[in-house]
Amino acid sequence: MGIWQLQQVPKNYNVEGEMSMNLTKQIIIALVLGVAVGLGFNILAPNLFVPVDTYFFTPLGQLFLKAITMLVVPLVFFSIVLGTAGLGDPKKLGRIGTKTVGFFLVTTALALIIALALALIIRPGQEGLMAQGDQGFEAQEPPPVMETLLNIIPTNPVDALASGDMLQIITFAVLVGFAIAMLGERMSGVLKLMDQGNEIMMFLVTLAMKLAPYGAFALIASALGKQGIEALSSMGMYMICVVLGLIIHTGVVYSGAVYFLGKMSPLKFFKGFFPAMTVAFSTSSSNATLPVSMKAAQENLGVSKQISGFVQPLGATINMDGTAIMQAVATVFIAQVYAEQLTMGDLLTVILTATLASIGTAGVPGVGMIMLAMVLQSVGLPVEGIALVLAVDRILDMLRTTVNITGDAACAVYVERTEGGKSEASEPSKA
Repeated sequence: MGIWQLQQVPKNYNVEGEMSMNLTKQIIIALVLGVAVGLGFNILAPNLFVPVDTYFFTPLGQLFLKAITMLVVPLVFFSIVLGTAGLGDPKKLGRIGTKTVGFFLVTTALALIIALALALIIRPGQEGLMAQGDQGFEAQEPPPVMETLLNIIPTNPVDALASGDMLQIITFAVLVGFAIAMLGERMSGVLKLMDQGNEIMMFLVTLAMKLAPYGAFALIASALGKQGIEALSSMGMYMICVVLGLIIHTGVVYSGAVYFLGKMSPLKFFKGFFPAMTVAFSTSSSNATLPVSMKAAQENLGVSKQISGFVQPLGATINMDGTAIMQAVATVFIAQVYAEQLTMGDLLTVILTATLASIGTAGVPGVGMIMLAMVLQSVGLPVEGIALVLAVDRILDMLRTTVNITGDAACAVYVERTEGGKSEASEPSKA
């Protein structure tokens, strides 16, 4: 068994899908209640809001934020080590591994560029909405580009882990994962340890996400209680910006890849893959949708079982273009509402960090928020800004999960086309 196969098939995907749907319903209900309660306090009882917010809304929201922030560093490390090691023996995987990873990284970078461009043009965040006097952040002069590049390599990995330097943590995790892949079966014990560590983190993520409905209620009620209807209008513009980015990326980048690289009609592609897209929309989980997406790719798109069995499970682990679009728009949105200016260096850092972070973004609900916290930290923005984003995140999660799995299928079509006739993997599926 190849090293990459440890992550090939997700465990308990039906349970994850059911939990995802229940959690989505709970958070949507919490959002509606939070909007009603927050606006009610702001309009009808502004004086009563202060003690309620101080002793209830803010502590409850902070409890959820701290729970997910606590998991950022270990989850990023374990996930990226496994994602990199999951590429397996480079000699064995050869062209397929290179094409797959290259496709994922390029499309993720394009997704981020589209999202940043839209966010900077549309400006969804109301300027200074969350800025409050001395609590604002002082602008600092960015370091030279060469210094930033050199600082990606940690001089002390333990110190990087302790201080939460995300770029250095990601770099170190990628190198560790690459070493595990190159050393092969001799590292099976280490790989199993990393896999078990990742499972522990994912279990803790599941526990933390149980707080999500309460956190969503408290955070949105607190934000709307303080800012009123203005905060709600800003969130509406944020949603429009994210949805527009998802549509453009799917309609332009994926359609173009399928047509020019996969030599397939985009209409045929989307029609054949539509059943999996509907499941992804309802479950908000790439892993829960994986069996359906592989079946659709093999039976409707002509992708062989071997290539589908490698590209799509790997994509569920390291290819999250929809999540990357959310992270980029959310970063600019949060910077705008906190009246913080993002430099060109900051935007490049967002692209680099989010692209590398996509290697470790697991295909289950909730992890996107942890990765967003990592991106915010990388450019010095307050994690508390997740409050407004979280309020509508579960609604957007259904759309971006659909985009995520569509990218995996587009890559599978491209790899199948370019590898066709070169190996047994290219034989048509009989399923």
